[in-house]
Amino acid sequence: MLITPVGLGAWAIGGGDWAVGWGDQDDSQSIAAIRHAVERGVNWIDTAAIYGLGHSEEVVRAALREIPASQRPFVFTKCGLRWDEADRMAPPHNVGDPKSIRLECEASLKRLGVDRLDLYQMHWPSRDGTPIEEYWQALLDLKAEGKVRAVGLSNHNVAQLAAAEKLGHVDTLQPPFSAIRREFAAAELPWCAEHDTGVIVYSPMQAGLLTGAFTAERAKRLPENDWRSRNAEFTGDKLKANLALAETMKLVGQRHGTSAAAVAIAWTLAWPGVTGAIVGAREPAQVDGWIDAATLHLRKADLDEIAATIKRTGAGSGPSLPAEPGH
Repeated sequence: MLITPVGLGAWAIGGGDWAVGWGDQDDSQSIAAIRHAVERGVNWIDTAAIYGLGHSEEVVRAALREIPASQRPFVFTKCGLRWDEADRMAPPHNVGDPKSIRLECEASLKRLGVDRLDLYQMHWPSRDGTPIEEYWQALLDLKAEGKVRAVGLSNHNVAQLAAAEKLGHVDTLQPPFSAIRREFAAAELPWCAEHDTGVIVYSPMQAGLLTGAFTAERAKRLPENDWRSRNAEFTGDKLKANLALAETMKLVGQRHGTSAAAVAIAWTLAWPGVTGAIVGAREPAQVDGWIDAATLHLRKADLDEIAATIKRTGAGSGPSLPAEPGH
């Protein structure tokens, strides 16, 4: 699959009625955002069964319904997180049981209204005692059967990637990566480059912190059903450092005639080995705010300025400068 540098992330459109929701969402606006992203050239959508406890996949299906088959984007989704319908706000369970994965795959196919998933990913390492070899083999089996086109891991480390690779190729890794959360660049990124594993990073704007539009006042107003209201990066000294970094992104963006959001995403794409970035949108205008990232190439001076701000503010952790600027 040849994917565009940016893809639409469908976490937030799952709604707020579950443990890690983004607050209430307007499904009609979410559908409009997906269709607008496709019209702007985005050719893949990343969702997961757990987002809204199935609701995100249903919204994606509704959006795809009116898009001609020849223009439909690739659809990526994930497995390995099970929820309790009787208690929607309970934290999901990390499950690697192969039988569960097969059932989850069938459920996602049905909710999405497709015959085959373009990419199926294990969302997190299992916590039910299932070894990675067993749940990775389950994914490889689904690929061999034609249920899925490619298989990947999300939120897995180098040791886990290596264990999976022994059984069958890890097509993709989906890690968190932003100018604030940079740990992935130290170990997993070099491993993926060495093993020809595609990398699609999530939260390149760190859940909105690096959009240039986020403020301390907005952080205080986040509703209780928005997971960010309970996250350390959105409070205190960390928030101050993160917003200072966003200001630098805004200045760099002004020089390029674009937004801080586009700069934040392009920063992740400037790292050799990163294939694409997953970017959320809950309304069409948000897509227009970051779509420039797909064609924005940051200069060495831009990357150096961002790295200097990281050092000055102490924002986040991990390597702050790509070994080779841009690609």
